[in-house]
This record gives sequence, C-alpha cells and structure tokens, in this order.
Amino acid sequence: MENIKKRSCYTIDMDIETKKIVLSIDTSSHEKLIVGLELLGIKKLIEEDFDYRKSQGVLPLIEKVIQENNLEFSQITEIKINVGPGSFTGLRVGVCIANVLGEILQVPVNSQPVGQKVEPIYS
Repeated sequence: MENIKKRSCYTIDMDIETKKIVLSIDTSSHEKLIVGLELLGIKKLIEEDFDYRKSQGVLPLIEKVIQENNLEFSQITEIKINVGPGSFTGLRVGVCIANVLGEILQVPVNSQPVGQKVEPIYS
C-alpha cells in the first residue's frame, strides 16, 4: 500500500474504511502542542510551538492534520490523549477535547470503553 507524501503529513491512498486510524493529542507541554495520526503502525505528528494561547490552537491543529491527510473526522477509530503530568490548563483543554470528540464520534479514548471519560493527571 502506497503512502503519498504531501507537505508534512502522509496522504492515504487505500480503502480507508476498514483501517484503524488513531488521533493523538498532547497538550501537556507549556511551550508546544503535538497532534498526530497513526495508520497501519505509521505515526505522523505535527508539533507546533505556542505561547500562552496554546489552548486556542488545539482544534485548528487537529483539523489541519485531518485535512492534510485527506481524511474525515468520521474515519477516526480511536483517540489517544496524554493525560499528564503537565501544564494544568493544557491538560484540561486536551482531555476535554479528547472526551468530547470520543463521545461525538463514538470511539474509545485511551482504550476506555466508548462514553467513559478520561481524567487528567496534574503534576
């Protein structure tokens, strides 16, 4: 199966409906934000430096990684979130986004049953 390179992410050229697609989110750092996708064991991460407005950049960065890989949110099969320890506000925002997306998409978050919320671990 061929992965076609496109900017900083990979574009999937295959029957995606039967594949596991994991969205990963890491908001634990005070300085950077990491969002990525994993498909067929291949991880592609986007890491961006942020100042105090990091919490405002999470959703646009998730949307960017989805769009750059020619995917739709409905194709995500699982969400992984770094629950900490780390930045108090960053963890709250990241965990909240992961829990809400998991509920909307009806997919597990951190391997928990669908609908079960994950909790941040503060440092």
